[in-house]
This record gives sequence, C-alpha cells and structure tokens, in this order.
Amino acid sequence: MIGGVDIGGTKISVGMVDERGRVLARAECPTAPENGLADGVDRISAMFEETRTRAGGVLSGIGIGCTGSVDPAAGMIGDNQFLPGWGGANLAEALSSRFNVPAAIENDADAGALGEAAWGTGRDVGRFVYVTIGTGIGGAVILDGRLYRGVEGAHPEIGHHVIDPSGPPCFCGAHGCWESLASGRALAAWVRTQGGIDGLDAYAICSAAERGDLLAQQAVAREATYLGLGLANLITLFAPEVIALGGGLMGSHHLFRDGILKIIRATCGLVPHEKVRLERTALGEDAGLVGAACVWLHRYGGL
Repeated sequence: MIGGVDIGGTKISVGMVDERGRVLARAECPTAPENGLADGVDRISAMFEETRTRAGGVLSGIGIGCTGSVDPAAGMIGDNQFLPGWGGANLAEALSSRFNVPAAIENDADAGALGEAAWGTGRDVGRFVYVTIGTGIGGAVILDGRLYRGVEGAHPEIGHHVIDPSGPPCFCGAHGCWESLASGRALAAWVRTQGGIDGLDAYAICSAAERGDLLAQQAVAREATYLGLGLANLITLFAPEVIALGGGLMGSHHLFRDGILKIIRATCGLVPHEKVRLERTALGEDAGLVGAACVWLHRYGGL
C-alpha cells in the first residue's frame, strides 16, 4: 500500500493506493499555505493516519505530487507561487521521517502523467502528453515510457509557453503565457474585466454558459480559443499519439471541444494532427493520488 499526497493550489488530497492503482481510502483539506509548512505537514500526517486506518494495510512508501517547482532528486519544494513560504522545504524527508518509510516527490503534472501512463489514457502509448488545466496549467511528456526531463532534470513548464506577448503578465515573467490566458483563474479574471460578478469561479462561469448567459458564453468561446492554441502548439512540437486532458476545468470539456478542434485543424498543417487523440484523463478524480503513488513506484517499486 502506497500513501499518495496530491498538493494543489487549492486543496491537498491524501490517500492509500494499492499496487494496481486503486484508491483504497482518501481525505482532503484546504491547502492553506499561509498557515505555514509545519501546519501543512501536520495536516497531511493526520490524513495519512486516518486513511491508513480505514484502508487497513501496511504502508510501504509515500509518493508526493506537488504543484510548482520541485527538486525530485533532493525531495525539496522550490520557489512556488502557489505555496508561499514552503520553498526550500524537504517535504519528502519530513514525511519519510514521520512514517519511517521512503518517500519521493515530483511536480504534480509529472506525477499525473506517470499515473495516466501506467494505468490510464497513456497506457501502452509511446508518445504521450499530459495536460492539467485548473487553477493553473501544467503538463508533462512521456516518450517511450519514460518521463521527459530537461537540463539538470528540470520539469518543462508547458503552461508557460507564450501565446500572446501582448497578453496579461504572469508570475513566470512572461506576458500572455498559456496559463495567464487559459487557466481557470484566467477565465474568471477575464469575466471580471468585462463587468461580470466578482468572485465567480470557472465552474460557476461554465454553469452559467450552459444556462445561456451571454457573457459566460463569450468567456467559454475565448477560453476554447486559447486552449486550442496551446494544444495546437503541443501537437506541432511533439506530434504525440495522445494528449490527455485533466484538471478541474476539463469537467466542462464538452463546452470547449469544438472550439479547440477548430483551432487545431486551422493551425497544425505540418503534422498529422488528425491522428492525435485528445482524450479526458481516465483516472478522473483519483488522478492526483494515483499519480502520486506512481511517483513512489517509479522510484522504489520497480514500475
């Protein structure tokens, strides 16, 4: 039994996962990074105890998928826009010491890609791209069964390639990167600039679009365009067999699909884009936990 920790900008999920990728028990809480790292580790540990008791198995190890920059080799969290004050912490070591088992950490998008490649949409796929679209945008590339890493093991920041240099500024230093234009947070920000109700999140905007709200429908159309441009760039760059789409915003995938495909057809003329399958992630709400467990299995379990 592997303990999985999925740390996002909004919530932390913890669960127990078996060696076939099945979630046996799960719990979650708000991320609340402003309460400090020690508080976060305490809450994660409490959820571990709860889920381990409910699952009733023996804990073999801990896998962590964490938003933002991480150093997998050292087990540390890097500078992180979504987790202020947590940068420099060795979370893998902290949890390993508490539970006396080995622990491993990866960026959450890399973790999700590993899970989908092992047990989901990317299984038996040689060239596979995983994209998660929620509060931010993350992604990872699997080539011939191996997670692609950059120089010094760096995680490629797919969500921060520039779509429109005249677009809004992002914490990454760019203007008009994919995340600043097409994330759930960007969708809500654009609606506010158009006089929409302050405080509406992406889920509420998508729901309003389905009810016929004109501004929400305009926001959805704009979102589909920017999602399409980013995905078209990935298709042109990697020509993958499959792109798996996950994250909270993809719960409304049906609202964006036609617009995405229109952009891809119009802009991917140099690669066989019609052969690229765009699919929802197969692991659903369990993707984060299963991916986190897969991080440990890849490091220590021989997967």
